[in-house]
Amino acid sequence: MAAENTGKNSLESRGFWPFLRRWIPTSTDHIINAEKRLLSLVKTPYVQEQVNIGSGPPDSRVRWFRSSSNEPRFINTVTFDSKDDSPTLVMVHGYAASQGFFYRNFDALASRFRVVAIDQLGWGGSSRPDFTCKSTEETEDWFIDSFEEWRKAKNISKFILLGHSFGGYIASKYALKHPERVQHLVLVGSAGFSSETERITKFLSTWKGSILNQIWESNFTPQTIIRGLGPWGPDLVARYTSARFIQYSTGELLTESESKLLTAKASGELCLKYIFSFGAFAKSPLLHSASEWKVPTTFIYGFNDWMNYEGAQEARKHMKVPCEIIRVPQSGHFVFIENPSGFHSAVFYACRRFLSPDPDSESLPEGLTSA
Repeated sequence: MAAENTGKNSLESRGFWPFLRRWIPTSTDHIINAEKRLLSLVKTPYVQEQVNIGSGPPDSRVRWFRSSSNEPRFINTVTFDSKDDSPTLVMVHGYAASQGFFYRNFDALASRFRVVAIDQLGWGGSSRPDFTCKSTEETEDWFIDSFEEWRKAKNISKFILLGHSFGGYIASKYALKHPERVQHLVLVGSAGFSSETERITKFLSTWKGSILNQIWESNFTPQTIIRGLGPWGPDLVARYTSARFIQYSTGELLTESESKLLTAKASGELCLKYIFSFGAFAKSPLLHSASEWKVPTTFIYGFNDWMNYEGAQEARKHMKVPCEIIRVPQSGHFVFIENPSGFHSAVFYACRRFLSPDPDSESLPEGLTSA
């Protein structure tokens, strides 16, 4: 875990610039406090806990960290109050995010689900093991196996699994490995369903593309740039976040404090080069596994999502399970922040067989589009 260190000795021994780069708080306590400030905007009562997942699952190829220590690790978890007979909805955030990104959705979803949201291992308020995976398979197992140990610790036998972006990729890989646990898969702007395009391939063959690809493969992540900006980094991200979510917003704009709370630093970023090639194309595309799908699936995309829904359309052709694609207006990749009411309608419709006594009579809510 990278710890906050602003002491005089550290400053003198390492120099000003390294200190400036490390000034951004990275402790899980800081992140949890930031999440709590976001959750203070939620009206539904909840319980926040650190779920112990041990130091590594039995028979796993990958421990949570490669060291001689057997220190247990934890998954930061928030469970919202619900009716006793409510179906369980587990929510998984995207890359460099946390469960706090769903703060605009918890009240609405908790009215009909038992909502459980997590911070993936290495991000948010969860533990930060040393990341030493060396392949796509190891990296996927790092996330999938830690999630499975969390499920066991929480004693959740079956659930609806919702994942956003990178979280959608991990949710899909988990459902492929443990289909008996997932009742329905809801993939929101999911990564992994697009293959590398001819345009990207041609670009990578140029000297500019070659340099950028080398930078990508060296694990120079977006967070590296932000940390390099020192104390100006979080402010820059906060400004970008505010402007980004105004672009497609339905009118429910982020306040200044909300946008700043969405900029807390993550540290599970080193997975990036093992999961995706340059251009955010999956090295192990989910499109190639579509014929193995065993869980009914709903894709949800914002109309202006940079993740192309056509990849989901192609995957659906090969699936042997029910699959639908819903597009939500006035939103982009963060549909759940930009158009929360449209997103909630899409989720309720996607899960209608768990919520309605007559699901076949349910029609697609007004404003949503079926692709």
